[in-house]
Amino acid sequence: MMRSWLVFEGPIRHALHTLKYRRNLSLGDALAQHLSEYVGTLGWPVDLVIPVPLGKERMKERGYNQIGLVALPLAVANHWRYAPQAIARLRETRSQVGLTIAERKANVSGAFQADPGQVHGKTTLLMDDVATTGATLSACAFALLDAGAESVYALTLARALPHHGLNPV
Repeated sequence: MMRSWLVFEGPIRHALHTLKYRRNLSLGDALAQHLSEYVGTLGWPVDLVIPVPLGKERMKERGYNQIGLVALPLAVANHWRYAPQAIARLRETRSQVGLTIAERKANVSGAFQADPGQVHGKTTLLMDDVATTGATLSACAFALLDAGAESVYALTLARALPHHGLNPV
């Protein structure tokens, strides 16, 4: 099951771009505080929180995983285990921006592997910043389920809508 907190426009779009590209790291805590209220309404029985991992090159360029800056304080606020190492990106992938649905799926197919020692039998909350087609979240969810996760919930801060020129999930 996947849910998005807000539509990817206006203030949240600006906040996510600021977090991701302008290194305003304190936004992670602020976003997590507000997101926590929304998550509380979902009633998901979460054991651990896993941010979608960046590739090694992107992590080296940026120095941080922007969704991790939100996922960690969200996990702490809800007394969930934060497990950023529970899933790994096996290979670098192209940016999904500008790709069709088929290209997005192919781009991330087989790109992730989860650690059975961390996820087996667990209910996981997979987090990413923006959902467009859901290809990245789906690829990660398959990896988590293949590693024995009991179930996977996916949460994004924002959802891109078709009127943005993007294709829906």
